[in-house]
Amino acid sequence: MPKDFVEKRRQISMAVIYPFMQGLRESPFPAPGKTVTIKSFIPESGTELIELTRPVDAHLEHVEFQALLQRLSPHLILHIFASAVLERRLIFLAKELSVLSQCIHAVAALLYPFTWAHTYIPVVPECLLDTVCCPTPFMVGIQMRCHPLSRVPAVLHSPFVFQVGDEEEILPGKLQTEMLTSLNRHNNNNNVHSKDISHGKTVNALVSEAFVHFFVRLVGHYASHIKWGRSGSGSFQERAFCKAITSKSCRRFVKKFVKTNMFSLFIEEAEKSRIPQEGNGPISPPLHSWVSSVGPWAS
Repeated sequence: MPKDFVEKRRQISMAVIYPFMQGLRESPFPAPGKTVTIKSFIPESGTELIELTRPVDAHLEHVEFQALLQRLSPHLILHIFASAVLERRLIFLAKELSVLSQCIHAVAALLYPFTWAHTYIPVVPECLLDTVCCPTPFMVGIQMRCHPLSRVPAVLHSPFVFQVGDEEEILPGKLQTEMLTSLNRHNNNNNVHSKDISHGKTVNALVSEAFVHFFVRLVGHYASHIKWGRSGSGSFQERAFCKAITSKSCRRFVKKFVKTNMFSLFIEEAEKSRIPQEGNGPISPPLHSWVSSVGPWAS
């Protein structure tokens, strides 16, 4: 991954980073699944040929969920996920730049197919440390050497996230247990590039599927509650959407989730994306593909 090569050069000298970054900028951006080769010179090592392959599945690009599994307990990962889903303030602290970058990118990827809609700075430079005093939601990473804790407007109980105290109760209990079981299973088989023997999938894909399934179970029925006008514009029926959820704990969570910016932006795109399908009526593409791949939302 590019950031690993940057970190390797940073440990040698900052001056070695710039030629590498210049080579990246001048190289054509590869299509999904394709590889680009970059030449990079390192003092005392000579010219190095670096092959960078763009993943076929774009949402897992530059993501290593194993970074979270190696450094945080499954319980804490779910607490961080719950805080991110409700768009709270998250600060990630780490000594190593690569660890910091890997962890914050992984947490953002857990939100797929939704996207973090607020301030997002994987590595905050010292000149922008005042960001942590911002009252609005943010997801930022800070190297421990910066020591910003005296300026943080809340108590930091762990090295990776603010805790309000209700993180255990945010997610619906049954779904939280299912995700915890999945994370524990992958955590016990802790090889970054290992394949699941029965399905041939990477740990990245398996972890992502667990969180995608969480969203499918809760909001996968959204397309059924977009009312289409004659002009082709859609109008999301929020009240009916929430009432369609039979579980009280799930409905309680969804009523909070629909008020987030990430859900609002998602629905705005869905309202613009009516695609007539033969015999199926209109569907909205943002969620349709992965709802179909995971299965009926109410199963």
